[in-house]
Amino acid sequence: MKPATHRTALRVQSALGPSFEVLEFEVSTRSAADAAAAIGCTVGQIAKSLVFRATLSERAVLVITSGTNRVNESLVATQLGEKIERADADFVRACTGFAIGGVPPIGHSEPALIIIDEDLRRFDQIWAAGGTPNAVFRLTFDDLVRLTGGTVATVAEVQ
Repeated sequence: MKPATHRTALRVQSALGPSFEVLEFEVSTRSAADAAAAIGCTVGQIAKSLVFRATLSERAVLVITSGTNRVNESLVATQLGEKIERADADFVRACTGFAIGGVPPIGHSEPALIIIDEDLRRFDQIWAAGGTPNAVFRLTFDDLVRLTGGTVATVAEVQ
């Protein structure tokens, strides 16, 4: 691993500031399992960013959940007051400025509605995507809430 050098990873580093360090790996960190293997942490410690589209407002909804969890779309819809659907790659890139597999929790092109899985609270340290499919950064649950301004909620079925 090395400090960020890729343009989009540097964009995330800039948004984070000097208190955090985006790291790039030679191997993929695209999936939660890949990221955990590269970092040497548990899959649960990976804060995966999943982008959905709100069906009525068509706004981007970013759900940040533990790598071991599957998002329950009904729980998220109840939280938002409207149904959601999985966003396609073009929508994700247009709304966030990042490709699927590297979407960070911050630094997006357009503001998204952000919901954070309360299950991430159980970890002292978590890791989030850093803007590319091989970049990540370490933070705490409280850091994640503060940086994103997201709403903490039950959004997942624990696997």
